[in-house]
Amino acid sequence: MLWIFWLLFAYFLGSLPFGLLIAKISCGIDPRNEGSKNTGATNVARLCGFKYGIAALILDIAKGFIPVAMASQYSHNWVFLSLVALAAIIGHVFSIFLDMRGGKAVATSIGAFLAIAPAATIWAVLFCVIVILLSGYVSMGSLTLAVALPVLALFTGSFGAVVLGCAITLILFWTHRENIRRLATGEEISWKKK
Repeated sequence: MLWIFWLLFAYFLGSLPFGLLIAKISCGIDPRNEGSKNTGATNVARLCGFKYGIAALILDIAKGFIPVAMASQYSHNWVFLSLVALAAIIGHVFSIFLDMRGGKAVATSIGAFLAIAPAATIWAVLFCVIVILLSGYVSMGSLTLAVALPVLALFTGSFGAVVLGCAITLILFWTHRENIRRLATGEEISWKKK
């Protein structure tokens, strides 16, 4: 029964639409109707400014990290912690506060994975940032992160996190399916052109 509590808690926390709240409060904009029409930190930064995007990023990372970190005080079972992490991520993608819609879950995935495999996460984020800076595409960096998480979990010895990393890879590629199409057709917008 306690597993169910932690899964529901993680899903609820993951569902909190911080990007939407920040955009509406700071600049009176609904990010679902502007820009990329996404509630994530990248769109919030584009619409409201860099500092608001960073705030959304930090809060979205936190809502992935907090439930997993708290649940780890109850059990270190990697299956349990992976399910809690996935519950938070799924909450972000299918939020109960946004009619079962949501963001792309990059930041929430970073937070959830950070609580389980910190070394792998830090390296994956580093690769993500490098790719964004070199390519100019946030989406390409996000996809790099998605691929890097399970690989780096394996190389850093976080074997229990490899399966979770693979699941996150699938989720992030699915949430970025439109970005992948635009990258393939040359329609994706570079942040360097902003």
